[in-house]
Amino acid sequence: MAKTKDITNPWINLEPWRGEIFEGEFPTLPELFKISQVRYPDRRCFTCYDPKEQVFTYTEALDKINMIANYILSLGIKKGDHIGLAGKNSPEWAISYLAILFAGGVVVPVDYSLKAEELVPLLEYADVKMLFCDEEKYDKLTPKAVEGDLIKISLSPAKPDYVFDIDFKEKIEHEEAKEDDIAAILFTSGTTGDPKGAMLTHKNFVSDCFMFQGNMNIYHTDVFYALLPIHHSYTMLAVFIECISVGAELVFAKRVIVQQIFKDLKKAKVTMFLGIPMLFNKIMKGLLSGIREKGIVVYGIIKAMMGFSGFIKKLFGVNIGKSLFKGILSKVSLDTNRICICGGGPLPTETFKAFNQMGIDFVVGYGLTEAAPGLTLNPIYAYRESSIGKIIPLAEMKVLNPDENGTGELIAKGPNIMKGYYKNEEATKAAFTEDGWLLTGDSGYIDGDNYVYLTGRKKNMIVTEGGKNVFPEEIEDHFQLYDEIEQILVRGYILDEKMKTEGIEAVIFPAEEYSKGKTENEITNRLQEIIDEVNHELLPYKRISKISLLDHEMEMSSTKKIKRFKVD
Repeated sequence: MAKTKDITNPWINLEPWRGEIFEGEFPTLPELFKISQVRYPDRRCFTCYDPKEQVFTYTEALDKINMIANYILSLGIKKGDHIGLAGKNSPEWAISYLAILFAGGVVVPVDYSLKAEELVPLLEYADVKMLFCDEEKYDKLTPKAVEGDLIKISLSPAKPDYVFDIDFKEKIEHEEAKEDDIAAILFTSGTTGDPKGAMLTHKNFVSDCFMFQGNMNIYHTDVFYALLPIHHSYTMLAVFIECISVGAELVFAKRVIVQQIFKDLKKAKVTMFLGIPMLFNKIMKGLLSGIREKGIVVYGIIKAMMGFSGFIKKLFGVNIGKSLFKGILSKVSLDTNRICICGGGPLPTETFKAFNQMGIDFVVGYGLTEAAPGLTLNPIYAYRESSIGKIIPLAEMKVLNPDENGTGELIAKGPNIMKGYYKNEEATKAAFTEDGWLLTGDSGYIDGDNYVYLTGRKKNMIVTEGGKNVFPEEIEDHFQLYDEIEQILVRGYILDEKMKTEGIEAVIFPAEEYSKGKTENEITNRLQEIIDEVNHELLPYKRISKISLLDHEMEMSSTKKIKRFKVD
């Protein structure tokens, strides 16, 4: 079994408030927010620049949270009631989320990118009594309430009962949530089959928040940027909850538009930027392309400087790249950035290395919704480029039934692990081993220093003709930096039905920019060249033997992962 060594204790900072603001092992999320408000009452809390500037200090945010909490209590909400939250990233979303918790309710945040007809069954399954909703779906989202009529509150001034226009001054006495009470139900399985809503407690979220800080320092002076959908457990923890735990500022991106993103980053002087591999690949490609345009000599000098910077950082823990490349980083508004965090999928080693060489402390982590979600994080000055990070303090991970190489399914334990799936005992039972370890569904191995390495999703595994196990994700990673490819999905196809052996197929949607003005034959030939290049890097049993081209984009999740089992 692998446990973390040399455990740091970032939650020691909570001790002055024990007995004054909270009593348990960890504070609840409302108690966590109250601690930050007492420490930094006038610090900016929630900010948005698009379409007009909105700013709330911690004190102003707390006043709004309390007012909305009391208002919904006056409408009959009581401790443990389930309240839906459907909307885009905004201060209204964050304040409503916290108001629900302050009222003792359970938040059911849903993926706003789904269609109304897909969201309604999830909200009904979760037995919501009330719904906070953005204007686009306000009239379409009409799930049946758990009792009586559904109470609806708008996150937008364009609809009635706008959350920030509510004027309610009465204080309603109510039972407050405890650390082991459910804080949120997060759906993990889309809209088909049996819904799986992970029940996560206040303790799950708050413990995971501080466990992450065992591998990464964050400060009240930091400015976080909420670009990815905040309903997703990754952004919810690594941006939203981490931010309010230290009294930092959270800037919301309402639209994923490149120019607006750069504008926000520059204006807010963002220091903590969280994204997914696709985003960071594009940023780094753009930077290196711009340097390449200045000529081979300049490009060679810059690359040499990057190599030197990376060497100094790795060997001595000194970050000289921040000064060396300040001008280059300012072109993508990252000159004030302190840390970039990548999650939601595997990142090419070259991208990870390039950001670190340019002076950005770039870290990758790993987790899943059922773990609130974090389990590993690469420490800034002790990172390993091919690892998904070191096991965070208080978490335990080990490999179930390892093969001769030490690879097998990763399983986990810790205070951040969910209680189970809402109204789904069968799925809950299937998610854990008999002795209580969470089955992650991911295959990988753990080295002697507690760094974790992923090989792929267990359910995606391909069994080749020679009986070898191949994980599609390992192959797909090789294609991330090819501009000609917009999307690629690697999967098995049946070679021998009787022997249950598979060949390896690549399903490709070519990049539209590359495809313009080219014949289908030209595109196919170039993609075959790329496949041949990658096959040359792979072991023989991992090589692609079949290509299928698509003329349409593959369906993706809100964190830009291809919905693997929905590909035609």
